[in-house]
Amino acid sequence: MASTTSKSLRNKVMYQIFPRNFSRSGDFKGIIPQLDRIKDLGVDIVYLTPIHPIGEKARKGSLGSPYAIKDYRAVNPEFGTLEDFRTLVKEIHDRDMDCIIDVVYNHTSPDSVLASEHPEWFYHKKDGSFGNRVGDWTDIIDLDYSDRGLWDYQIETLKIWAKIVDGFRCDVAPLVPIEFWKEARDKVEEVHPGCLWLSESIDPPFIQAMRDIGVLAQSDSEMYQAFDVLYDYDVYQDFTAYVSGKGSLDDYAAAVNRQEYIYPDNYVKLRFLENHDQPRAKFLFPNLRALKNATAFLFFQKGLTFIYAGQEMGMAHLPSLFDKDILDWKAKENVDLTELFMALRSIKSDPLFADSTYRLKTYEANILKGIHSRGDRKCIGIFSMKGEASLVPINAPDGVYKNLIDGSNVEILHGYISICGDPVIINLK
Repeated sequence: MASTTSKSLRNKVMYQIFPRNFSRSGDFKGIIPQLDRIKDLGVDIVYLTPIHPIGEKARKGSLGSPYAIKDYRAVNPEFGTLEDFRTLVKEIHDRDMDCIIDVVYNHTSPDSVLASEHPEWFYHKKDGSFGNRVGDWTDIIDLDYSDRGLWDYQIETLKIWAKIVDGFRCDVAPLVPIEFWKEARDKVEEVHPGCLWLSESIDPPFIQAMRDIGVLAQSDSEMYQAFDVLYDYDVYQDFTAYVSGKGSLDDYAAAVNRQEYIYPDNYVKLRFLENHDQPRAKFLFPNLRALKNATAFLFFQKGLTFIYAGQEMGMAHLPSLFDKDILDWKAKENVDLTELFMALRSIKSDPLFADSTYRLKTYEANILKGIHSRGDRKCIGIFSMKGEASLVPINAPDGVYKNLIDGSNVEILHGYISICGDPVIINLK
């Protein structure tokens, strides 16, 4: 674990924006009118997908993936100018939020500036041509970090952007040597003390698949040496297995509980229900009551809460990465979860959520009970992942308690709590 990582990150909320599809204008300026609303949700950190120019060669779709970057040191003209970007960051800062940007350092577009100027910094196939080691990523070519010149260039690039933004979300970071990230962190700290480092860590099957073909793929335990926050892909497959009916809630709970003893004491996981690579929460939980339980559980979890733009409106459609696919903020099928998000954000601010012993228990097939505890304090959350009523055993004194989510009363009697299918979070002292 990065020794300077603060547990207070577990009290924070991050909001991801893909500028192209966030507004009708699809640019930096189109984000600014919604910043007040985003701030009101309780967001601490605004995360922008790659802001750089996209390659034309081997482009996917009509506009290309933002992860096929042509020039690390320029701004995508589709989104505006560098000055427009600086203005957006200032507007974010003026609302007391931080801004982080995507760093895609495993690969570039085939027609990138670096491919032209420094072909020696790239992976080459046996015939000497550029290539990549993940077959379906056909619009990119891989970098090769065996060349020290590449390290210097990439770190200098990070220092340039660190003078503007507050941190980096590092795409498939486990495929780039951890020694590079450690050095990058140290050098960037000189320019921007306290810079935030988020690793898009990868799931266990992908790690194994890469290692099977001789490609560097580092575990979460390795990545925590340089990063403050890691995605929770180490447990995501257990979660989706349960949701799809192919696995049990017990397996998922056990995977989350393991995190408490296999990672350092100040580990921070990015807790998400959806992101630009994964299905929307509304797609996974089409039942509204189940969706509310999943959302409440998301905020209750130990870690940094992650929201993908549109999630607060219960959007079910995952926007394309390769084409213009504007978020429909007024779609009839949307479900406005704003008030729920705001109530849960208030709960998450409790210092207990930053420094607790955390564990999950399951009851019947679909009930999750989470417990944050420290000393004589406990916060208990009960989540019916199918939105069903149930009688749940609970180790707490009989009495009437206040549900922190909506202020309603819930009763504990003879060691049981009766839930109607809505999520419940209560404090015990």
